[in-house]
Amino acid sequence: MPSTRDLRRRIRSVKGTQQITKAMKMVAAARLRRAQAAITEARPFADTLARVLANLAGRTEHRHELLATREGRRAWLVVVTSDKGLCGSFNANLLRQAERELRSGRWDEVEVVAVGRKASDYFKRRQWNVAHSERETMLALTAEDGPRLAASFIQAFTSGQVDSVWIIYNRFASLIRYETTLERLLPVEPPARQGGSAELQVDYLYEPDAPSLLAQLLPRHVAVQVQRSLYDSAAAEQAARMTSMEAATKNAGEMIDSLTLLYNRTRQATITRELIEIVSGAQALAD
Repeated sequence: MPSTRDLRRRIRSVKGTQQITKAMKMVAAARLRRAQAAITEARPFADTLARVLANLAGRTEHRHELLATREGRRAWLVVVTSDKGLCGSFNANLLRQAERELRSGRWDEVEVVAVGRKASDYFKRRQWNVAHSERETMLALTAEDGPRLAASFIQAFTSGQVDSVWIIYNRFASLIRYETTLERLLPVEPPARQGGSAELQVDYLYEPDAPSLLAQLLPRHVAVQVQRSLYDSAAAEQAARMTSMEAATKNAGEMIDSLTLLYNRTRQATITRELIEIVSGAQALAD
């Protein structure tokens, strides 16, 4: 049985850990509010742009190079994780799903674009080729990161380096739920058009022209989708960290209660033993 001194030391240690996890939960909650506001504001713009693109691509005969589906099966898989840990199974589940996708045979040749330190460290120790690595992007996410990454994806696609670009990330659904999502970025696949076929037979009047509009909208669409995915992942990360730290704080409290109970029992047993020794010594002297 451990001594009372050892138990007091363990209780102080667990209380210190509990204070850290409680502070991390509060920090994650504050960051989650900002990340949730960002993704809430980004989604309507991304959805509206996708609808405009779907209508435009469905009404015009012009085809842009970002819409062209190729015969080759060389691909990039963009894996978006966090830069830090202590967020439960947020990264583990995503990396496990990414590994399954890489082994599924969907692509003949595939390279990984690792966004986030966890993805970079994971694929550095694996057999898959890493085309590009971003280790500090998710730590301080800005509005320029999505367009910057999208520009590199578009350049690789238009130059013929790859035939398709896919992205896998955790999509923020609620404070307690996120979904691992795989989407194709390039070639652009316009969303399903709403309305009947008769509506789509009437073309727009373009100013300046349809090719110029597609040349502006398609790269913007890719940039918006990448930025939305990064915002989704950032919000899901903070939600997962907040939930994980809340569970860790609760577990620390239960451990403190258990150790305190053991400490009181040990202390009581020590006092009882000392009393028995005193009484026994006094009885021996009396005899």
